[in-house]
Amino acid sequence: MSPATLRYHFPGRERRGRIFRLALPIMGGMMSQNVLNLVDTGMVGTLGDAALAATGLGSFLNFLCMSFILGLSVGVQAMAARRLGEDRLSETAVPLNGGLLLALSMGLPLAALMISVAPDLFAALNNDPAVVAAGTPYLQVRLAAMAGVGMNFAFRGYWSAVHQTRLYFGTLVFMHSLNIFLNWVFIFGHLGAPALGVTGAGLATTLSIYTGTATYVLLGLRFARDNGFMGGIPKRSTFATMLQVSLPSGLQQLFFSGGMVALFWIVGQIGTAQLAAANVLIHVMLVGVLPILGLGIAAASLVGNALGREDVGDANLWAWNVALLGVVLALAVGVPVALFPNAILSVFIHDPDTLAIAHWPLVITALMIWNDALGMVLFHAHLGAGDSRRVMMVSIGYQWLFFLPLAYLTGPVLGFGLLTVWLLQAAYRALQTATVIGLWRRGAWAGVKV
Repeated sequence: MSPATLRYHFPGRERRGRIFRLALPIMGGMMSQNVLNLVDTGMVGTLGDAALAATGLGSFLNFLCMSFILGLSVGVQAMAARRLGEDRLSETAVPLNGGLLLALSMGLPLAALMISVAPDLFAALNNDPAVVAAGTPYLQVRLAAMAGVGMNFAFRGYWSAVHQTRLYFGTLVFMHSLNIFLNWVFIFGHLGAPALGVTGAGLATTLSIYTGTATYVLLGLRFARDNGFMGGIPKRSTFATMLQVSLPSGLQQLFFSGGMVALFWIVGQIGTAQLAAANVLIHVMLVGVLPILGLGIAAASLVGNALGREDVGDANLWAWNVALLGVVLALAVGVPVALFPNAILSVFIHDPDTLAIAHWPLVITALMIWNDALGMVLFHAHLGAGDSRRVMMVSIGYQWLFFLPLAYLTGPVLGFGLLTVWLLQAAYRALQTATVIGLWRRGAWAGVKV
């Protein structure tokens, strides 16, 4: 972009105010998630590298198993945002009803199936007996929360679409505070509870998730009843539209999380210390990425609202407004991390050799986070427009056809180590961002009907 174009697309005071009123509660919730991730990693880190590796691989296996259900939030948000823009307020919560029913009907049987195959799945992806012994029960306990996670994400999509993100923020902070407290209880055996170690971390997360689900239902009855919440089973056309939008997003989440599991398997072939380092790197990276994800969710709502008003130009401008704000915030986070990587890593990694392995990959992550911010916001802008199929193909293609084959070749096969794998990851994310920018400029998203 030229300087003049940048000035035009950077939001003025009034639009910044609207963005932040919508996004700050979401970003606060994401920061709460960051605190939880870091505290969780810090507590588990005291148990050693095998425990860190087990929770890292287990977390991504859990994300893989739940990823398709997580896509339901995209359909809920896109449809509810359009209904709000069309001034059909009494129908805004109808997509939420559909999302909750789908989360229950899919989540409960899928959880039972995946819990039964979890031991074989974990053993197939890691050959370290200590990692498998700690990670398998952790994964099984986390999988028990599958339906609750799906319902919570459906609520997140709704609260974001109707600009009631403060309810999302409050519930998430409550959930995460409870999770940290239960971590202390069940990991280390306080207040008369058994010391369950890694399994205790999984149990704490599952209990907090279902507590959050109950809280969301109570809030829905208070704040969304007039908008159709619990007003009956949605029409077949509502389910059809939701699946049309959510299915590509769910597949994208499935392949992305599968790719993260494959990445952890690849890194695990290099060594357990490298796998422990990768686990910490991912969680530290989320400190910068999750708040930007909050901006992406806000962009999806603003784009959907504008399209509901049939104002394509405003939808386009909102996407660029939020994306450029995301770049500025990402740089504010990334530069200090790039300057002082070991000060951050040493909080979670206590082995000097593992710390050295993680040093340069963290610097690379910090220097490229602005690129991830730009791509992430425009990715979510497509989702807010209901254009989930095109960005799904971009995400799957670059991750599975470019990054993962080269990561396996250069890591375990050629022995270049974790640093080369992380450089390849930065390259693939840069290519993905460039492609998403091109798709947004092309404008096909404006013609999607939701």
